[in-house]
Amino acid sequence: MALGRIWVFAEVLQGKPVPVALELLTKARSLGGTVEALVFSPEAEAAAADLGAHGAETVYAATDQAYVEVLLGGPAADAIAELVAEQQPDLILFGMTQDGRDVAGRLAAKLGVPVIANGLDVSADGDVAVETSIFGASLNVTTKFDGGKPAIAIFRPKSFAAEPSGGASAKVVPITTAVAEKHRSARVVDRVADVASGPKLEEAPVVISGGRGLGDPKNFELLEQLAQAIGNAAVGASRAVVDAGWVPYSMQVGQTGKTVKPSVYIACGISGAMQHTVGMKGAKAIVAINKDENAPIFKLADLGVVGDVLKIVPQLVEEVKARKG
Repeated sequence: MALGRIWVFAEVLQGKPVPVALELLTKARSLGGTVEALVFSPEAEAAAADLGAHGAETVYAATDQAYVEVLLGGPAADAIAELVAEQQPDLILFGMTQDGRDVAGRLAAKLGVPVIANGLDVSADGDVAVETSIFGASLNVTTKFDGGKPAIAIFRPKSFAAEPSGGASAKVVPITTAVAEKHRSARVVDRVADVASGPKLEEAPVVISGGRGLGDPKNFELLEQLAQAIGNAAVGASRAVVDAGWVPYSMQVGQTGKTVKPSVYIACGISGAMQHTVGMKGAKAIVAINKDENAPIFKLADLGVVGDVLKIVPQLVEEVKARKG
C-alpha cells in the first residue's frame, strides 16, 4: 500500500519544534507520500521554517492562545479528528512525550482505530508496520495495522536521526476548530524548566550514568566532576537510584526514562538490566565500570573495566584534566 499522506504531531517550544518532531519528519520522508505536520501552539508559524527544512510540505496550525494553558489532549484530539475526516491521512506519527501520548490515545478512541505505542521503527511495505520492544526489551516484534485509517503510532525519542531535507519553509494552513468549553476547566498554571549547567541529557555527546554501585547519592558528585572535566557531557542514572530518591527522574535513562544515543556512554556501577540498556544501547561506544565481572552490562560494552567505581572515577577525572592541560 502506497502512503498518500503522513502526518507528524509536532510540539513546539519557544518557537522551535522539539527534537522528536524533527526525527519523525525525517523518518516520514523515507516512507513516501506527502509529509505534513500538526502544530497546536500560538508559535506554530515561527516553527514552519524548521519543519519545512525537515520535510513537512504543510503545517496545519492551531494558533489559539488557549493552547498555552489548556491540557492539550482533549482539544487537539477534537481538532485532528475533524481534519482526518477532511484529509484522510494514512498514518499519524507521535513522539512519546506527555502531550504526544495524551493526544494519540484520545484521537485513537475518537476514531475507533488502534494505536501502537513505544515504537522503535516503522515501515510501509504493503501494510503499515511498527517495530516495538517487549518483555523488558528482550525481544523486538513487528506489528501490522489491519484495517481502519489512519494508522496511529507513538515513537520513543532518538529512534531516528533528525536530518534536514533542504526543503523550504512549510505552507501554513490554519486549523479553525474552536477549543470546547469542557476542555477549559483544567488549565496549566505554572511551568518549571529543569535547570542544568551542561547539555541536555538527550542531546549530550557524552553521557555518564550512575547506578547502585555508587553506594551513596553523594557519590554522584564524582560523575559531575568527570562530566565537567570532559566538557559537553551530561550525567544520567539508572531507574534503581531514581526510585530510591537519590536523583530526580529527569536523569533516568531507560525504558521508562530517557533514550540517549551519545558518541560515548559511560556506565558507572550499573549492572545492565534490560530496563536500562534499552535506553542507551544505541550509543556509538559504551564504557562500563563495575566491580562485578559478571555484570550483564559488560556484554554490551565496547570497553569494560572491572573495579571499584569509587576508586576508578577519581583517577579518570585526574587523567582527563592532565591530558587537557
